[in-house]
Amino acid sequence: MNNQRVSLHASLLCCLSLCWVAPSATANDALSTRAAAGASIPGSETPLPKWLWGVWTRDWILVGQSKSSPLDVHYLQTPTFFADIRIPKERSGFSTAKSFADLTDQQLRQLASQNGLTGLTTLVGNIATWSDEIAFQPYTGTPDTSRLERKPPNMMLEVGLDGSFTESWSRVPDGSRQFLVVRVKHFGRLLHSLVVVGDRFIYVRNRARELPRASSLDALIEATKASREQVVEYLDCEFSLGLIRGGSVPWEIHQSTLPWREGHHLDFVDELTVGGGGTTLAPKAAGNDEWSIPVNTLNPKQIKALFNANAVSK
Repeated sequence: MNNQRVSLHASLLCCLSLCWVAPSATANDALSTRAAAGASIPGSETPLPKWLWGVWTRDWILVGQSKSSPLDVHYLQTPTFFADIRIPKERSGFSTAKSFADLTDQQLRQLASQNGLTGLTTLVGNIATWSDEIAFQPYTGTPDTSRLERKPPNMMLEVGLDGSFTESWSRVPDGSRQFLVVRVKHFGRLLHSLVVVGDRFIYVRNRARELPRASSLDALIEATKASREQVVEYLDCEFSLGLIRGGSVPWEIHQSTLPWREGHHLDFVDELTVGGGGTTLAPKAAGNDEWSIPVNTLNPKQIKALFNANAVSK
């Protein structure tokens, strides 16, 4: 996950072995959380080594001789899919905002320095590639590929293939090897992604339209001489990090590219209902969206407890 990013389907843990299937459903259908007998793993979604699974935070980034840590970076990696979020540590002054309308033009430009990414991770040897199905920053034209160096037991280095940067990462004890990924597509375009690792989650909502290619959001705003309305359209992409049970409310958002979401309940989980004692998840609203669960290592009891945790007062 290089410096430019600062810049299921269902599976079930059965007898301590991970099984995989790939169903999908429209909003009128239920998604089974059980694995089908004899299911195989699609080649493009080959599980990563277990040492990479979990919750990671970035300690520092080294570029040339300069080592720094200007961002809060959180990276959630399941056996296949991932999500990360990067918020500037110096971001401030947004506590009273309730929407983009409450922000000054200068504050909008501050939000343009955030980042996040979600998609599929692949590893060939020690070369990792993170896809960008949804990205907060524009696509630069360069794949997000780096060399990983494991530093047991709970650290790794990420090194740019050209040697231009090195990042140090530490894995956070999450007390669980539980993983869940929920994805929603509309005519093939990913609209929503929920990645759960242990008690932590990253939820992602795509913007209405894809961004043009550019080196950064700041560069795009300058190049297009964007109006305030256009800047808001560029920024209206949510990456939210939170805790399922460890917050003041269930599914509480702790950090978000939309600052007014912080401290609130993640309403996306209210769109799902649990059936069959935890054997199925179904979207409540009708529509033509395609819902899938490509990763799930929770048993039905855990699924039921997880989504019953979202019963909060509105």
